[in-house]
Amino acid sequence: MGGTLLMEGTNPDSRYPESRVLIIMTGGTICMQPSADGLVPMTGFLENAMAPRPSFNDNSTPPVKIHAYKNGVKLALDSLRTPPSAYSRHIRYGILEFHPLLDSSSISSMGWTEIAMTIKENYHIFDGFVVLHGTDSLAYTASALSFMMADLGKPVILTGSQASIFALQSDAVDNLLGSLIIAGTFVIPEVCLFFHHTLFRGNRTTKVSASSFEAFDSPNCAPLAKVTSLGVDVNWALVRRPTTIASFRVTKYLDTAHVACLRIFPGIKPEMVDSVLRAPNLRGLILETFGMGNAPGGVDGSLTKVIRDAVERGVVIVNVSQCTNGFVSPLYAPATALGRAGVVFGHDLTTEAALTKLSYLLALPDWQYSEVTAKMSQSLRGEMTEMSLTSFSHPAGSIDSVVDRLTSAETAFTALGYAIRNGEQRTVHAMTEGDEFHHQLVKRADYAGNTALHLAAVGPEPLVLRDLLTRGASVHARNRAGNTPLYLAEKMGNAECVRLLKEAGAHLWLDNDLKGEGSRVPSREVSRDVSPDRVVPGEGSGGGSGGSVGGRGEAAAAAAEGPEKGVGTAAGDGAAAEGMGLGSAEPRPLLTGDTGKIVG
Repeated sequence: MGGTLLMEGTNPDSRYPESRVLIIMTGGTICMQPSADGLVPMTGFLENAMAPRPSFNDNSTPPVKIHAYKNGVKLALDSLRTPPSAYSRHIRYGILEFHPLLDSSSISSMGWTEIAMTIKENYHIFDGFVVLHGTDSLAYTASALSFMMADLGKPVILTGSQASIFALQSDAVDNLLGSLIIAGTFVIPEVCLFFHHTLFRGNRTTKVSASSFEAFDSPNCAPLAKVTSLGVDVNWALVRRPTTIASFRVTKYLDTAHVACLRIFPGIKPEMVDSVLRAPNLRGLILETFGMGNAPGGVDGSLTKVIRDAVERGVVIVNVSQCTNGFVSPLYAPATALGRAGVVFGHDLTTEAALTKLSYLLALPDWQYSEVTAKMSQSLRGEMTEMSLTSFSHPAGSIDSVVDRLTSAETAFTALGYAIRNGEQRTVHAMTEGDEFHHQLVKRADYAGNTALHLAAVGPEPLVLRDLLTRGASVHARNRAGNTPLYLAEKMGNAECVRLLKEAGAHLWLDNDLKGEGSRVPSREVSRDVSPDRVVPGEGSGGGSGGSVGGRGEAAAAAAEGPEKGVGTAAGDGAAAEGMGLGSAEPRPLLTGDTGKIVG
């Protein structure tokens, strides 16, 4: 099928593709306005706060409705679209407001569950999510969501503001716009917190100021991205990569009801600590200690004995530092004594991350004490720096011959494309193993926007695709034609590749119904109720649902053109070539690498 299928509600003047982002409004200072009783939350944020601002609304017509879900109910949301960004992409977004709006100082695990389940219900519909939230407990919510949402493949960005968006001097516009652009442009599959032009890993953050616009910091982990006058500089080396093949899933509840925090202070009495540790049904305690994990032992070790007795009763006690920077370590005798008493060293966990992580682990069914304590010392979502001895070894001989003939990232990706096309699993494994340069190969793209995973989806060897999935390749990256690896695998009839991609969380988008083979085309009322098991009809030859779409001939012949015409990508005629991104010059994929530069 050639060209682009224009649907009702399309803006034919737009030369750029759109991303879809759902903004989840939970409340907070950002949406407050003055009243006779002081600042109060305001509903109707989209029309009152965002529609009048040109940076959030390009005034494209006619109006477009987008669908979202809340508690199983299908909603038609008004949407707006940003002007094209520096990355030649519009962001179309709608706002789903909670009722009532939440006060962040009063949020509980029930609020975290509501946010997580809202994201889960809409996960297959949107490219990314922005959560608007009050700043008081923002770091707690970011940490909680990071543990509740496993095998995340899309960006979830929390933000808020120190002043209302209606205030003359406010940080709200910068925080919201920055979050929106990043969520709709870059495939950063983490729960993040964006504040003051900086994107942090959410479970590494803590609030450091009650009034400054630089309200949050990540003292023991560098930022994931920075917004500058030139665009967004993403530190891709820090962005977590998937290492297993698994679909996105949500743990619905955290056990915050049976966890407590206790801050050690000079002269604290053992009786005080004992009373906390004997609270009814207490299962876990976050112990905030001095410096590198030190606490007074008490007269004749009485405080240490109180702690040891609690551990023997099955209370999980985690030692974190009161200091903003640094980590706990058994360097001094008091810290060593706590370790001998059975206290778990929390390394460089923030209090927020320690509390929510312990609540998450204690909520898992049938987990034993030993399993919880072991996992508290391991990094689950990048929340801590795992201590390990540094070792060095020369790379395996199989990679030496490959590296010898590589002079740049471009030629490395070309060589990788040849290996994928020829089904050379060992070569692909060697080229993507080792230092950061080789890890980044899986995030690069050719001139048509095809990543290594796109190439493997139409390649002859499913083991190559499996290897790339465990090296951090994103199943949600799109090529210039707006197609994902799953769509290309379906088109080729690569049943095993389709199975692996779906196991890794890939799903088809309604875009494929609407756009023919071109870029995303919005309609007046767009619903992406696409089952991950449904094959999208209407693209390429064949069509229908179930099984595969089209034949292997066109796509295989196109892919066989190889790296000379774009690393291992399609260069043939018809739908297969367009599917690989050669049918349109304008659309750009969501970005997955190269420090924020446009790929393709």
